[in-house]
Amino acid sequence: MDNVKFTAMKDGTKEEYEFLAAHEAEFASGTGERLLDALVQLDEGLSGYKITRLGHSLQAATRAWKDGADTDWVVAALLHDVGDIYAPYNHDEYAASILRPFVREQCTWVVEKHGDFQRLYYAHHLGGNPHARDRFAGHPYFDDCDQFCERWDQSSFDPGYETLPVEFFRPFVLEVFARKAYDPGVIRVGERVPMLDPGVASQRAA
Repeated sequence: MDNVKFTAMKDGTKEEYEFLAAHEAEFASGTGERLLDALVQLDEGLSGYKITRLGHSLQAATRAWKDGADTDWVVAALLHDVGDIYAPYNHDEYAASILRPFVREQCTWVVEKHGDFQRLYYAHHLGGNPHARDRFAGHPYFDDCDQFCERWDQSSFDPGYETLPVEFFRPFVLEVFARKAYDPGVIRVGERVPMLDPGVASQRAA
């Protein structure tokens, strides 16, 4: 079978849908590589900063890695702004929806809300609300998002910072997106993993 016969979904057969499911699984296996390509496109995104959006993403991931962060945190830091090109007004939600099936709930929540948390640093200059994050006060991941923004996001616009290249992070991305989608052992609902691991950070600095 090269193609299904139906032209309306309700007319499809079991055999046809099994055929499509196999094709979809094969296509999904390339998600990591496609995201790496999309990440590189950030080099052509929003200008005006001292570094490109790709540079910002790589710098955030580098800071995470140097802090001893685990794979989920590193990939979350790397891809937190991947929606900037296609979803400039809700890039945080866009990135979170991509990550959600493959990383801890903790990381997804932080990526999804980081836009509101980042407003602390600039919204007052534009007549906005710098305390948009306050509506999430008391949430189990509130402090994680605060730390994510303070340590890895808002500080990662420095052209003088020694940043690791895309290829360094390729194995991290491919590992994450090779996981079984929505695996409870990966999503780990309600669990918190520290963002910083001084022991690992020391080894990586050696």
